[in-house]
Amino acid sequence: MEETDKETKKDPKKAFYFSLIPGMGQIYNGKIFKSAFLISLEATAFLFWKENRDNYNSFEEYKLPLSKNSYLKKRNKYAWWIGIIYAYSMIDAIVDAHLHPFGYLMKSPIRKEKDKEVIYAD
Repeated sequence: MEETDKETKKDPKKAFYFSLIPGMGQIYNGKIFKSAFLISLEATAFLFWKENRDNYNSFEEYKLPLSKNSYLKKRNKYAWWIGIIYAYSMIDAIVDAHLHPFGYLMKSPIRKEKDKEVIYAD
């Protein structure tokens, strides 16, 4: 049982250090789809931030449909989203590492029978 526990545990510290690079904490925890989803969210927010930054900086050069202030607001909004998604992915990686053995615990029997005696598992 101890060998199985060691195999199913993930180190939250390692998950934190991996999560400093977006999506790597989820890969460490074995959540590949979630990693791809968070990386794509982060990249999308970055691309929209960059587009609005460029529109704001070159507003006088081009005829753009919105006001200059609108591009500033959108740029700031996407900057916030970049930070929020980054922080969420870090927290998610740490929580997933803490809860990683939960799936194994749910598969284990609630009670064990030994010589027709019922012994409840700890």
